[in-house]
Amino acid sequence: MNPLRALRAALFALGLGLAATGAASAADSSAQPVAKFDFDHPTFAHELPFATRQVVIQVSENNPDYWNLVLNNAQNLLDFFGQENVRVVVVAFGPGLPMLLKNSPVASRLESENSEGVEFDACHNTMKAMARKIGHMPVVVPEATVVPAGVARIMQLEHAGFAYLRP
Repeated sequence: MNPLRALRAALFALGLGLAATGAASAADSSAQPVAKFDFDHPTFAHELPFATRQVVIQVSENNPDYWNLVLNNAQNLLDFFGQENVRVVVVAFGPGLPMLLKNSPVASRLESENSEGVEFDACHNTMKAMARKIGHMPVVVPEATVVPAGVARIMQLEHAGFAYLRP
């Protein structure tokens, strides 16, 4: 890694550590907890010790047809590489967060793909913004992991060697 990129990553990680602490304390007590965030040491919802391929898929559109395309892409990767050989992380933020809400039209597919090892990350920053508009924290599906910031999660995973996909 070039020195400038390493410095930016270190500064970003330092800033995110502070932001993550504030985000966790600001969370509504009835909401799903915010996952710990260490930029240089990503954690995951599923143990996949044999995964040799890794991809992060961005969801930032509020469109069920698009969400189905994302889920089709995730399933195609599982089918091609084998579910134990690939780690797929879907990160939803901004207009894409409704994909991971409890009443999402793709909720049953989320449950199915989660059982095959696909991780679904929900942006806590977006959840807080939604809460300001609707008066309460939105409820995400049980399969979702709440991360402090969706875009930071994507950067973290790219930094860790994940391929990036935005269908």
